[in-house]
Parts: sequence; structure tokens; C-alpha cells
Amino acid sequence: QVQLVESGPGLVKPSQTLSLTCTVSGGSLTAYPYYWAWIRQPLGQDPEWMGGIRYDGDTDYSPPLRSRTSISRDTSKNQFTLHLSSVTPEDTGVYYCARAEGLRTVANAYGLWGQGTQVTVSS
Repeated sequence: QVQLVESGPGLVKPSQTLSLTCTVSGGSLTAYPYYWAWIRQPLGQDPEWMGGIRYDGDTDYSPPLRSRTSISRDTSKNQFTLHLSSVTPEDTGVYYCARAEGLRTVANAYGLWGQGTQVTVSS
């Protein structure tokens, strides 16, 4: 059974870079045709697809976040990581990693999710 677990700081100061890691167990990041994504949900809002990484290592980003977002992976640890730079309080929310069969840019298209981690941007 594939499981995803997010980890990272719960509190980040404005202008800093947020880094979150998703650890995958029971499945490989390099397995075709899976796509591994980061999705966030601010309080009271719909989930937002941020970007992801394909089984072959190629990455995709949501256009509004492209300039601030980077996603990478460590296949030896079966982990993928989100870096979001220049954060503001508007970046506060629950951050999830998720898996789909192929690129999906809509959050509700993802069938497998981690439990989520709360991130608060505040000084």
C-alpha cells in the first residue's frame, strides 16, 4: 500500500523559503505512469495544485507560482521536495503531497494524498 507523508516546518517567516518533503513508502517515485504533486489549501478556500514531478523527473508548475516554486526529488530516499520562496501570509494553509496517474492540474483529480501539514507564515 502506497503511503505519502509530508514533513517540514510549521512556521515560516515572511520573505523566507518554505521547504517541505514528501516521503513515499510502498511505491517508487520512478514508477510509470505516476505523477507526484504538491497541493495546498488555504483556510476556507479550495485546494490549489502547485506543481509536481513526473516519474521521469520532469517538473511542472502552476503559472501563478512558477517564479517562486521548485520541486525536486531524491530517488535514493524516495522523497520529493517543495521549495516556495519569498513567502507571505497568503501562503498560509495546509500543504499536501499527492499522486495521480499522469499529469493532473486539478486537485480533485488526485486519488492518493498524504495527511497534510499546516504551514503558517508569520513574523
